[in-house]
Amino acid sequence: MPSAFLYLGIMLAVIIVWFMWLKRPVYEAVLISFAVLLTVTGRWGSVGEYIHKGLSTSLLYSMTAFVAMSIILTKTKIIDSCIAIILSLLGRIPGGAGYVSVIASAFMGALSGSGPGNVMATGTITIPAMKKSGFPAELAANIESNASYMGNMIPPSSNIVAALGAYMALYPESSMTTGQFWIVLWGISIWFILQRLLTVFAFCQYYKVKPMAKEDLPSFKETLKNGWQGLLLPVIILLPFLLDYLFKDTFFTARLGAVGAKYLSNSLLLFIPGIAALFSCLIAKDKSMVTPHKIAMMFAKGVKTISPAVGVCVIGYMIGSLFSDLNVAAEMESFILGVNFSKFGLVLFISLLTCFLGMVIPGSSLVVIFGSVFITSFASVGVDPVLAAAMLPCICGVMCGITPPLGLGMYAGMSLAESDFDKTFKNNLFWVAGQFVMEVVVLMGWLPIIGL
Repeated sequence: MPSAFLYLGIMLAVIIVWFMWLKRPVYEAVLISFAVLLTVTGRWGSVGEYIHKGLSTSLLYSMTAFVAMSIILTKTKIIDSCIAIILSLLGRIPGGAGYVSVIASAFMGALSGSGPGNVMATGTITIPAMKKSGFPAELAANIESNASYMGNMIPPSSNIVAALGAYMALYPESSMTTGQFWIVLWGISIWFILQRLLTVFAFCQYYKVKPMAKEDLPSFKETLKNGWQGLLLPVIILLPFLLDYLFKDTFFTARLGAVGAKYLSNSLLLFIPGIAALFSCLIAKDKSMVTPHKIAMMFAKGVKTISPAVGVCVIGYMIGSLFSDLNVAAEMESFILGVNFSKFGLVLFISLLTCFLGMVIPGSSLVVIFGSVFITSFASVGVDPVLAAAMLPCICGVMCGITPPLGLGMYAGMSLAESDFDKTFKNNLFWVAGQFVMEVVVLMGWLPIIGL
């Protein structure tokens, strides 16, 4: 048996015991697994080097910037006003509350960067609306959690930064820009959003769900008047990346040169979150919430939100550096290539592998640790490397949030919907199966993807 699988087995065993059995936070489990791996491999002498590598990547600071932005967006209630506008439009059709949950939660999940956090934020509005219009509690919980976790694969989610980093590490001479990568990600996300909407439609037909009652519908005129400025957030966040994609080879390269255009593209990940956060402060209805003191207090109270997410990423980079020294990625890659999978076989294998690993390892850590292995393996059987990299946040970041026992999104939705665990779990299997099928279909190249 290759030593790669021994080390991977040790890491999984420690995480399972620490996280699932002892009920400790997942970042602790990942850190303990790193310490155990250092002990088993006798690499404690290099721990300083691994910490340095984990902290020195610029991608880490991009992730932190987007997580910090999400705190301000949530606290200033900008997200709530956007949801109310969508609900006032779509709540009038049968099952409209479910469609609102998919659209609003997917987009807001991308902005907030937190699957369970987004479930708790948007679910307080969408889950009661769904239950009032006839959705069973377990279905309402799963619609919200499965929609929220799509945010992990939709820009500007922080998982995407790690995926682009894995691609650029393999293809450093590539002219791929952040904007170009994001266009591909949006092209993929459209299909998954459509799949979620069709699944909601099927369940609405089965349960004969009705439109929301008129008295429960917010006024479109009032919500638009109060929240129209919030609808500019997508433009502020997404437009620079779209312009980078459209004009990188003409306007920007002609004026800044190839190197300048490349670094301009990379810098978008750092300053766009700040601009979006500043805009949110400017349009906040309650200006007393966005004073320097209150913003400082937001971040002070939000440390518990930021620290676990950032901590898991840092430790993930540290484990990735250790695995690199141990040639774990190379051994896994050799094993996968040695099996001589067909394209379809390899797509099934890696999709199943990430589904299993995602039950115990956070998606961001999976992308950091194994991203390059998966991209190389997919490319070896004819999958476009860009498509493979763009699917990493999907096959790693989404599955881990909707599949128990790590499926924190399901538990968050269940608590809001007050649904029965057994019923919620059984209904969730339909959503997990749909996610898996879509992963295979997209990776096989059976659907056209914008940007490829």
